[in-house]
Amino acid sequence: MTGSEHDDALHLTDPQAIRAYAHRTRMALVALLRTDGPLTATRAAELTGESVASCSYHLRMLAKYGLVEEVPGPGRQKPWRATAQFTSIPRAATDPAVAAATAELRVFLAQQYFEEVLYAERNWDRLPKEWQEAEAFGDRMLYLTPAELLELRDGIDALISRFDERNTTPELRPEGAELVQVLRIAYRKDRRPAGGAEDGTGTDTDSGTGSDSTSDAQGPQS
Repeated sequence: MTGSEHDDALHLTDPQAIRAYAHRTRMALVALLRTDGPLTATRAAELTGESVASCSYHLRMLAKYGLVEEVPGPGRQKPWRATAQFTSIPRAATDPAVAAATAELRVFLAQQYFEEVLYAERNWDRLPKEWQEAEAFGDRMLYLTPAELLELRDGIDALISRFDERNTTPELRPEGAELVQVLRIAYRKDRRPAGGAEDGTGTDTDSGTGSDSTSDAQGPQS
């Protein structure tokens, strides 16, 4: 089951909502609420390192576009919770405004993922040995048709979805379970020379290593 088909997915189709979501603090808050919520703005500030005022502001902005909502709490507390466990954005939008906002969000996500992977690699030696051996870092080069790539993507999603319920039900987490971020990125390689030349001159942009390492581990997330 893919993210766009998931029963608990919030589908963002408003370009303003998509652009509002493309913000480091807001994404951190949504991720935190999905794994540890509901949380008050005060508790969210403690966990993210942001100020309470900043968290309150960004939570209100997220609520404006339906990503989070307030729920009743003990006493006068007003905790927040995520409205869904997944965020879905259009893969191919016909509306130019939606397509532009989606492209901006994908670039933002790619940059954020890159920064998190760098942090993880730089702090790899801080992990216990069992985590160093369990984590994965590498890539594979495959010749696939679009239909086969969809089949591969959906198969990976099906494997991962077995563990989704642990995000919202802590009692299902076995002893020793820690929060793990799994990145799923697959794209068609452009094997044309740099500069777009078709005559074979220039520098080949195919820089994939074809490696598949399960021991070169990633470290704790930022």
